[in-house]
Amino acid sequence: MNYIPNILFAIALVVGIGYFVKNIRKLVRNIKLGQDVDISDNKGQRWRNMAMIALGQSKMVRRPIAGFLHVIVYLGFIIINIEVLEIIIDGLLGTHRIFSGIGPSYGLLIGAFEILAVLVFIAVILFWTRRNVVRLKRFWNSEMTSWPKNDANYILYFEMVLMSLFLIMNATDLQFQAMDSGNVISQYIAPWFSGFSENTIHLIERTAWWLHILGILVFLNYLYFSKHLHILLAFPNTYYGKLTPNGQFNNLEAVTKEVKLMMDPTADPFAAPADDSEEEPAKFGASDVQDLSWLQLLNAYTCTECGRCTSECPANQTGKKLSPRKIMMDTRDRLEEVGKNLDKNNGELQDDGKQLLGDYISHEELWACTSCNACVEACPVSIDPLSIIMDMRRYLVMEQSAAPTELNNMMTNIENNGAPWPYNQMDRNNWASE
Repeated sequence: MNYIPNILFAIALVVGIGYFVKNIRKLVRNIKLGQDVDISDNKGQRWRNMAMIALGQSKMVRRPIAGFLHVIVYLGFIIINIEVLEIIIDGLLGTHRIFSGIGPSYGLLIGAFEILAVLVFIAVILFWTRRNVVRLKRFWNSEMTSWPKNDANYILYFEMVLMSLFLIMNATDLQFQAMDSGNVISQYIAPWFSGFSENTIHLIERTAWWLHILGILVFLNYLYFSKHLHILLAFPNTYYGKLTPNGQFNNLEAVTKEVKLMMDPTADPFAAPADDSEEEPAKFGASDVQDLSWLQLLNAYTCTECGRCTSECPANQTGKKLSPRKIMMDTRDRLEEVGKNLDKNNGELQDDGKQLLGDYISHEELWACTSCNACVEACPVSIDPLSIIMDMRRYLVMEQSAAPTELNNMMTNIENNGAPWPYNQMDRNNWASE
């Protein structure tokens, strides 16, 4: 009978971690639906970016208040959960605070955890206030429907409950309270339970212990369905993030060759290509998630929905329909829809009559973009919404000739006259004399 709690704990651990691994496999599969892209260059710079941006939060603190609070919550929550390792060992072996055998340093460690727990709790309350009482504009844009708003609050509630359980667990652990150090905060909570019997206090401690570890397992599995998936994905996303200057766009190799051919008077347009392995792409640009690169799909899953991109977007500020945050949310939602399609049809994608372009992202949104890269610069985890916008624009122009009339006129003039103006090539310099 003494082993029943250990068996139940092992079952909970296997189920919780097993479901998490299942969802991570689904996540990887969905991301791999994207087109291949080689990002193996500048490994040193990529490691530095990951250390500075994902771990060091260097872009987050550009907005000092939110940045400082986020650092507290992020570091505090991660560091505090180091004690999860002790809980797992205790739960499996039936021990109690097995790490306490390391001596006085254990008390100092748990004491630091308790201080961090209080700081996290305060920061979370301030985050909740900013979101629900102050009602910052970027949290209430049109794309922030019921689920995104509720999801953000659920996470805040989760964190408050987990920090409270951690402190209650320590405050009702009579063995821990008897220590000379470590109970920096919990010693002030312990008197709340002074009127209870020792057995009742032990029951409260065990309940808090179980709820704390089960809550962490639930939180771990909730991440897949939440914007807080960035807790895990921020690291690979910043590692693989864009290293080229923000104003530099990629060119299609097939188009570049065509332009060079047009500009070379000695070239033979009917000559066979030098390398037969270089084929023209089957599709120009992107109309659905499978046309995007795996990095762009990783970007979509990493989006924190913080709205910094949208708040910096000049098109959005002037009342245009474009919201870079919505671009990323729509991409992720469509990718999830495609993933469910695969699950339903045993891994075979069936045509559902939908696509990212049109059903999720409108032409109006795409053409409202000024390609200024403000959204890319603002993102605290190196997401690039502009790359998705440009790929979808490319599809509209090169596959459907569906650019706005003004742009079509300009491109026609360039093709016919070598300039964006409707002048004959012989008269191209006349405008300068005027």
